[in-house]
Amino acid sequence: MALLFLHEDREYLLEPGETLETDLGVLEVPETVEHGETVETHLGTEFVARRLRGPDLFHHLERTGAPMLPRDIGLVVGLAGIQRGDRVLDAGTGTGVLAVTLGRLGATVDSYEVDPEFAEVARENVALAGVADNVTVHAGDVTEHLDEHAGLDAVTLDTGDAPDVVTAAPDLLAAGGSVAVYSPFVEDAREVADRARTAGLENVRTLETIQREMSFDDRGTRPTTAGVGHTGYLTLGRR
Repeated sequence: MALLFLHEDREYLLEPGETLETDLGVLEVPETVEHGETVETHLGTEFVARRLRGPDLFHHLERTGAPMLPRDIGLVVGLAGIQRGDRVLDAGTGTGVLAVTLGRLGATVDSYEVDPEFAEVARENVALAGVADNVTVHAGDVTEHLDEHAGLDAVTLDTGDAPDVVTAAPDLLAAGGSVAVYSPFVEDAREVADRARTAGLENVRTLETIQREMSFDDRGTRPTTAGVGHTGYLTLGRR
């Protein structure tokens, strides 16, 4: 499995046995290297090996679009209560960052992506993250495969046909199971919420996923004016 190699503000994702040429020298990664070990370039520059964590994967997985941000993923995991041993149906795989995170938690995930090329990239990311035993990426429309799934602990959606899947959620979820839908626009979120209530889901609510980084300087403290403050809307419900 790949490791992250760090030197000051530099970081590279490398596999054992891989060679990297940089202005700091040639870094040859040994076939066996452990988390926490130091590896030197031929010029003597030290890089420290680190095991990949969730935020590292977000930054280093190959992207096929705008992935769900870590703060949104944290809300999905925390508010839907997804944990080790859960069975999850995921749709709108994209880069696969949510599916990978759930797999790293120990959940078993079936993820659907309509774009075959995106699905192939997601499979590569799943393998890179070391969760291929937990996460299966399917190339296809999830609405055509709903009858293959039942007794699920959670359904996670980041896709345009989310309202149709939410309508079927009571047949997909085990008692107490949760649905979590990420929507980029409030109109989409409202339709999802309406469908969830009509389907008979409980505790239906929608949150705007917003977070502001703080800026500290000699004059005082305030939210930073840089970066993205708004990301989208998260609608949750429970059977």
